[in-house]
Amino acid sequence: MRCFLHKKRFRIGEKPLFGTFFCSEIKAVRGAVDFELQMVYNRNKKRPPPTIDEVLYRIIIYKYKDWFYMTRDKLPFRCADILLPKRGFEKWATVACDQFTSEPEYWNDVERFVGDAPSALHITLPEIYLDDDAASRIRDIDRNMFEYLSCGVFDEFKNDMVYIERTLPGGLIRRGIVGAVDLEAYSFERGSDAMIRATEGTVLDRIPPRVKIRRGAPLELPHVMLLIDDMKMSVIEPCSDEDKTPAYDFRLMQGGGSIRGWHLSDKTQERIENALCELAGDAENPFLFAVGDGNHSLATAKACYEQNKTPLNRYALVEVVNIHDPALHFEPIYRVMFNVDPDDVISGLRSRFSAGGPQKVEYITEHGVGTVFMPPLSALPVGTLQIFIDEYLAAHKDAKVDFIHGEDVARSLAARRFSVGFIFDGMTKNQLFTTVERDGALPRKTFSMGEAQSKRYYIEARRIDCAK
Repeated sequence: MRCFLHKKRFRIGEKPLFGTFFCSEIKAVRGAVDFELQMVYNRNKKRPPPTIDEVLYRIIIYKYKDWFYMTRDKLPFRCADILLPKRGFEKWATVACDQFTSEPEYWNDVERFVGDAPSALHITLPEIYLDDDAASRIRDIDRNMFEYLSCGVFDEFKNDMVYIERTLPGGLIRRGIVGAVDLEAYSFERGSDAMIRATEGTVLDRIPPRVKIRRGAPLELPHVMLLIDDMKMSVIEPCSDEDKTPAYDFRLMQGGGSIRGWHLSDKTQERIENALCELAGDAENPFLFAVGDGNHSLATAKACYEQNKTPLNRYALVEVVNIHDPALHFEPIYRVMFNVDPDDVISGLRSRFSAGGPQKVEYITEHGVGTVFMPPLSALPVGTLQIFIDEYLAAHKDAKVDFIHGEDVARSLAARRFSVGFIFDGMTKNQLFTTVERDGALPRKTFSMGEAQSKRYYIEARRIDCAK
């Protein structure tokens, strides 16, 4: 384990870090330490003996290790009482609600396939419908949730973690673990040193509509994916060879590939928690989890918890994925503007960044494509571009922007009338933890972990407490 307390911050010769608490301990062991130093030197005269300070440090750290080390009881990830449908997984599982937001034909196909069968479609709100009588849809969602709970749609698995192997459309297998995170350890504020941190800017205006959905709901379904920086692959990957019980195995709708899940044994859960403790790092900056997908959903869960602080609401169901998983790819999230005069947008873009610079963005309209070079007003091209887009939207109230997963989709949408799209280079996944730790949250919608069909599907659920 790595120690929370750096040696350089503790000096025996100075006033103890925790006041006078350790003084009696130090006096009690000084004589024994002097003797031990001489014994060490006598056994190996080629190596100089450690100093008294060094030995005392080790003794105190060992005796009070629960103060200085991450322990399982402090870990913000744990098992949960997980609900799974008893049958019909193929129609149950639907893709994350923030996908295909400019493609109503996708969701029309999902509705036709699902019909009236129990499905996550009936208890989530795809964002494409947020402006389409959302209040009525939310009432239907709450009613359907209560009906599913009362009619025996679910089996409940107590104190469970689910190990997942997701076969993506391209054939690669992405591995993850579903469990619960402590929202007390999460913050979306820029510059936070919480153990669970947002990786992108959080748009506060996007939280209230989601709170309306969650506050009256007795269930949560996660599409949140948290990333860990586990280069040794010590947390998730060993699960493939450990004892586990099959939970599900089926193909995902609409070209999402397939997925298998297993319930993990108590022994494996303990091993996972111990391995996460090893990753926790220093208590002054314990960056353990980075929110890869679903930051606004997790922020919504946090907001609802602050309004209704119950033991159930303190936690949120998530999937944890290793950023070093070979199947995990970062893709840029492109921008497409609608209800605009493309020539006016491009003219404004060129004027705004007339000085040029090293950052490059390609634009697409129905008339063709072009390139604009920009100065680095942000560390990434997407951040610089977003500055212009926000300024343009503020001055043109009818204009809209959508965040598009997949270059082909972005180009297709941008080629329509009164639209313009932007294509740019993204960041690599190996840059994420160091960039967020150094600079704080990235511009919103900076990257996507794969294209839309590779996103997490709603499968597992968990009970939460409705607002009073």
